[in-house]
Amino acid sequence: MSRLFFFIQEAFRALRRNAAPSMAAIVTTVTTVILLGVLIPVFQTTQAKSEEVRESLEFRTALYDDATNAEIAALQRKLEAIPHVASVSLITKAEALKELEDDLGKSKSEDLLTQLHDNPLPANFQVKADDASNLDAVRAAVSPPGPDGKPKPISPIIQDVFDRQEETQQIEQVTSALKIMLTVITALLIAASLMLVGNTIRLSIYTRRREVEVMRLVGATRWFIRWPFMIEGVVVGFAGGLVAILILWLGKITIVDPLSSSISILAAQNNSTLSFPALVAILFGAAVLVSAIGSGITLRRFLKV
Repeated sequence: MSRLFFFIQEAFRALRRNAAPSMAAIVTTVTTVILLGVLIPVFQTTQAKSEEVRESLEFRTALYDDATNAEIAALQRKLEAIPHVASVSLITKAEALKELEDDLGKSKSEDLLTQLHDNPLPANFQVKADDASNLDAVRAAVSPPGPDGKPKPISPIIQDVFDRQEETQQIEQVTSALKIMLTVITALLIAASLMLVGNTIRLSIYTRRREVEVMRLVGATRWFIRWPFMIEGVVVGFAGGLVAILILWLGKITIVDPLSSSISILAAQNNSTLSFPALVAILFGAAVLVSAIGSGITLRRFLKV
């Protein structure tokens, strides 16, 4: 126990004596933890929003007005039996007109309805796939090629199959590219953070390399020399992680939480798989662990005397 107190005293003495490198290591840790603390929730929220957009993609099958209830029910069973179909919903003529009104807005829809004596929109089935990548395959199954090679609907009551295919492809491409980009940015930031913290700790140890060499020459063991440095790394990681978490917490209660009621993408972070306390615990533990391990590993080259 007395040796442990000696190591702790040596660690704090070294921190006071080498205030500039130690402060640089703390500032680097603070910056790294804040960047990761901001980027990880952004990555999770963006990924959740991308999946939400992808899951909302669909296509419609317009029905003839003279289709009977039995024919409509039979077609729904056929659509639900197609592989990769997640849901099939019947949109009546009145509901289709209401959708058009919502899309056009109040003023434009009123002008349009005054010129229409009846509802020209057909009833239709809203078909959603289990994944956006399977949407084209499901659409092709609804209108497979006929004997003449042209698409032929699976039911005679289908008037047309329509969707926003170009928009669907654009959304799928954008969401896929966004996930890849955020994954690459996260990986690069983590790698850069580890190297930055390691280099800062290395600079702190380099200023005391003569001290380490003298201790080795007088017979001190490797771990006797290493423990004060590792405790120093723990203190640096603890201080840097604590300051960064305090800044993240202040940012959450003063910026994110008040704006989450009006900005949907900020509200989505409350439903992410990684809660704020869990994120804080992971970042704090990582800051302490990286600093301690970085101190021990960096010291190895100076112990070879």
